[in-house]
Amino acid sequence: MIARVLEAAGLSTTSISLVREHTAAVKPPRALFVPFPFGSAFGRPHDAAGQLRVLRAALDLLAAPSGPVLRDCPDEEATDLVEPAAPVQASAVTTTAVAEDPALETSRMRRYHEQWVRRTGKTAVGLTRIPPTRFRGVVRFLEAYAAGEEAESRDRPADMPLPIFLRCCVDDLKALYFEARAEMAPNASGADFSRWFWGETAVGQLLRRVRDRLDASADPRLKAVAFGIAR
Repeated sequence: MIARVLEAAGLSTTSISLVREHTAAVKPPRALFVPFPFGSAFGRPHDAAGQLRVLRAALDLLAAPSGPVLRDCPDEEATDLVEPAAPVQASAVTTTAVAEDPALETSRMRRYHEQWVRRTGKTAVGLTRIPPTRFRGVVRFLEAYAAGEEAESRDRPADMPLPIFLRCCVDDLKALYFEARAEMAPNASGADFSRWFWGETAVGQLLRRVRDRLDASADPRLKAVAFGIAR
């Protein structure tokens, strides 16, 4: 819709498509279909040369008239990046026994996360507005909530309702773990991360329990949050 508005104003647009069928139905002015998984629209992470080729292929579409135009990524741009068409969900991962305390595990993972931030200068952590140095408290709050207690966190912003805060806590922890894992195993795929996080970490198992309590609630707001935490 935005592309059509921009085109009507005389601005040419181009886009990247990860689901060819959806793009063919929506018919944007110009789109390049790429055979990569969600989260990797330009190909393999850290492959700057390959990502640049994909970007150039998308920008080349600006020379085409508004059709709509849907072009497949050239074969030479398709890397050997092989992942499932959709992210691996928690329900598809078998858990293993994890004896580590999730708060201590989070502190250990934070060291790798700090290396990631120093090296890349970026992070997706920050939704809760709580610094990672205080994430042990976030984990303890989630443990109490998962155990059925009327849990509360002193760090919850006054303007953030509890259902939103719960989701932000989970998303911040996932981001910290994802970035830490990327530092530990830079060649791991998104599917590798999902299998590791949901199957082998104490925090992944904690989040499953948080999801279970939310899903058992009669409050539709909490049930909606459960779907976003772990499926």
